[in-house]
Amino acid sequence: MWTLALRGGARVAVVAAEWCDAFGVVTRGRVQLELRDGEPGPVLGRDAGFWLRGTGVRALRNPGRRTARVRIVTPRAVTCQSTHSVRQLPNDGANDMNSMNDTGVVAGPASGQTSRTHRLRRLAGTGFIATLAAMVATTLAAAFAQAVGVDFEIPDGGETIPLPGFAVVTGFFSVVGVVIAAALLRWSARPAERFVWTAVSLTAISLVPPLLSGANTATTTALLGLHLVPAAVMIPTLARSLRTRTD
Repeated sequence: MWTLALRGGARVAVVAAEWCDAFGVVTRGRVQLELRDGEPGPVLGRDAGFWLRGTGVRALRNPGRRTARVRIVTPRAVTCQSTHSVRQLPNDGANDMNSMNDTGVVAGPASGQTSRTHRLRRLAGTGFIATLAAMVATTLAAAFAQAVGVDFEIPDGGETIPLPGFAVVTGFFSVVGVVIAAALLRWSARPAERFVWTAVSLTAISLVPPLLSGANTATTTALLGLHLVPAAVMIPTLARSLRTRTD
């Protein structure tokens, strides 16, 4: 048994197998398989297992920034003879391979689906709690603004936005944020960074309608602040959850 450590962005080339029927498990971070034709293979997360066999995998990559680790387990002490070996390609000093024995090659995926489903469920649970918190925080902030004299008339002199309306809109867009986070966790190599960039951009865009609503200054200012309240709850919570899921 040995452990392969891949620093952020590192790539380890797989020439061929030295051991037969060995099995690998991702114990930290994420590892992407590079296929023989150069096409990117699946990204395997923590606890995903895969066989160390000659299954058309050319290399292992760490698509993230943090060190990923893969534990290699051999079911038997006798290894198969091979004229090939595993070599590690230079990657601007970013590669790092630590082993407890000289051996090994990484091959195709075996069981990443269960781990991925588990991560998505945990993210959904975190997102649900964060959504409720964002709805409560936004509604309370709107109630406080009304208490100090903000009328929330859109446009000025028009209809007043009811307090339940703030909760409904906040809940809807918070759920949209959770869906975006789940999609990035499923398909992006760097979900946390991508989510923060996307969420901040969407929050900035959402500040435009209050400025064009025709409301008075107090209402416009309050609406701008109420857009930032759920963002301050959802973005850090989901980003932290995404980082936890990919470590």
